[in-house]
Amino acid sequence: MEPVAPGTTVTLRDVAAASGVSLSTASRALDERGTASRSAAAEHVRKVAEELGYRRNSFASSLRRGETRTLGVLVPRLSDTVMALMFEELERAASDRGYFAMVATSGDDPHDERRAAETLLDRNVDGLILATARLDDELPKLLRQRKVAHALVLRTDGVSPSALGDDEVGGYLATRHLIDLGHRDIAVVTGPSFTSTGTARLAGARRAMAEAGITPRQEWLLAAGYGIENGFAAGETLLGGDGPRPTAIFAANDNLAMGVIAAAHRCQAIVGRDLALVGYNDIPLSSRLATPLSSVRVPLDQVAGNAIDLIVNPGKEPQIRKSMPTLIPRESSGSPQHRKD
Repeated sequence: MEPVAPGTTVTLRDVAAASGVSLSTASRALDERGTASRSAAAEHVRKVAEELGYRRNSFASSLRRGETRTLGVLVPRLSDTVMALMFEELERAASDRGYFAMVATSGDDPHDERRAAETLLDRNVDGLILATARLDDELPKLLRQRKVAHALVLRTDGVSPSALGDDEVGGYLATRHLIDLGHRDIAVVTGPSFTSTGTARLAGARRAMAEAGITPRQEWLLAAGYGIENGFAAGETLLGGDGPRPTAIFAANDNLAMGVIAAAHRCQAIVGRDLALVGYNDIPLSSRLATPLSSVRVPLDQVAGNAIDLIVNPGKEPQIRKSMPTLIPRESSGSPQHRKD
């Protein structure tokens, strides 16, 4: 093997010559986009490339193909645990497919979301993944009109390619769990009405109660934000008055559930004894609380893989892919203390 002069950039042509193969054979052996060939020739080329110190110029080769192998991910905020976990899974799934993921935040503001999307597109990303939550969001429609490759994640508008957990099933599982424990006085604290997650999880809860012949009190079906402070306010509304209290609450995310726990403590109700509580998303902290939280787990790795594939393989059906959630029961859910005969 002829050594390459110090300080000289090793090219693909150098690797091919040193390996005794054609340029095209060397290129295929070193192509990182697909599954690496395990043939003896390919292994030989990769060994020679490593010995020579060859570094593949992914940017240049992508430009030749008219792509950058980069995806833009737009989230409301990374301070939200679910959004941070979702981005980590998207980053991992993108890397597994030979892509790089970059993130921008919108703060749930439509104007900032549009501006962040344009900034990512100005960087020639090959597609956008939107984890923003509003049903009235015009951005997916605009991206469809401009024929920009995109996918919605953890939400859907029913039109654009989407990868999410089955929120209606998740809401059903959480509420059915409470019903199976004997509860009939059940409240639901869900996300804003402009979110697909909030409306779908509430629909699932309603279906479970309807099957059990339970007519929920309208004042016990609360639409809130998705933060801990929203859960606290909802919990005080449900538990702090002089009227009847629910014996069980389904909170449509774990942050809401944690807010309810704080409100229950202030209202002298013990979660797991006086009040059964189920959250949603099963974030890592849920199982570490003083009273571990029952929660609905969404397979974020499956959701991420589906989202990336919707962009990498455009047009492949189905365009709306729902992953099945799982109920994780823990000590926070229990049977009611006071039943009405």
